[in-house]
Parts: sequence; C-alpha cells; structure tokens
Amino acid sequence: MNPRVESVSAVSGYKLRIKFNNGEEGVYDCGPLLDFGVFKELRSQNYFKQVKVSDGTVMWPHEQDICPDTLYLDSTKNAEQGA
Repeated sequence: MNPRVESVSAVSGYKLRIKFNNGEEGVYDCGPLLDFGVFKELRSQNYFKQVKVSDGTVMWPHEQDICPDTLYLDSTKNAEQGA
C-alpha cells in the first residue's frame, strides 16, 4: 500500500502541495481533472482552496476526492527529501 495523505494545501495553478505519512512531500496537478464530471466544480479557485485531508486522501466539501494511490504515484516529489 502506498503512503496516505497527512496534510494538504492548495497552491497556484490548481495544484496541491501534499505531505504523505512516510515523510515525503509532493505536488499533484489537478488541472487535467477539471474537465471531468464532478471535478468541474474545482475550477472555482475559492472552492478549490477548500481542500482538506479526509481518511488519508484529499476531499472537497461536495465530496470530490482523489485516490490516495493516484496522489502519491502521480505527484512530483521534492528532490531534497530525506536530506
């Protein structure tokens, strides 16, 4: 099982800065999701910024969520981790 989300914050460009429970940090780009179904609502910057951690993943108020494995595998990890 991949690590789960410990903390999250919205950053510019529809990206999420994520800290995982294994100590790694990364950035996940939500941009490609914004044209699909329930994720269209994330286009509102005010709504996008309401992201929070729920059960090891990220979630928004109207229950949009992203698989924690996807967040981990597809995020760009910080190069200076573990240093």
